[in-house]
Amino acid sequence: MIRRALLAFCLTAVLSAPAFAQDAPPPPAAVRVMLETSAGPILVETDPRAPVTAANFLRYVDEGRFDGTDFYRGMELGGGTGVVQGGTGNAPDRILPPIAHEPTSQTGLRHVDAALSMARFDPGTADGDFFIIVGNLPGFDARTDDPGFAVFGRVIEGMDVVRAILAAPKSPTEGEGFMRGQMLDPRVRIISARRAPVP
Repeated sequence: MIRRALLAFCLTAVLSAPAFAQDAPPPPAAVRVMLETSAGPILVETDPRAPVTAANFLRYVDEGRFDGTDFYRGMELGGGTGVVQGGTGNAPDRILPPIAHEPTSQTGLRHVDAALSMARFDPGTADGDFFIIVGNLPGFDARTDDPGFAVFGRVIEGMDVVRAILAAPKSPTEGEGFMRGQMLDPRVRIISARRAPVP
């Protein structure tokens, strides 16, 4: 049920499978990005084992497409686990063409605490929305009968901020279907997203 819920994360239904964007050159190594948010800073690091997904995230960063967007969803799953989701929110003036899916069975990455992963509808529809894992959620990893979600990095610093966002107040009425009660109210602004030095 949880996996089905994230499969339908889109605020607008995807009616047809879009063409993939031309794959950007893979980042040569791990790249750090500082997300300055209204709740505090979150430092993330991409993983070169997911080159297509990491390059896509960095293109959004480099083109300023995350600046002024939000963390808009906090899905609490019990036992201190959950998902904090943010990004472009399907805004037509911000999203780029979708990318090919890089399953965890291919990359070797996992949905563990602090993992950074791409939100999507069907495999191959991910564009400018991402989520951060709180706790360990192996149900989001790829299996024989489920392609799962594409992990492409992790939070290096700021998981206290992520947990605070997950626990932040939610609107009792905003959100469609299963997302009702998961939409942050107020939303947490992503003020800026910029590359940061890697030690």
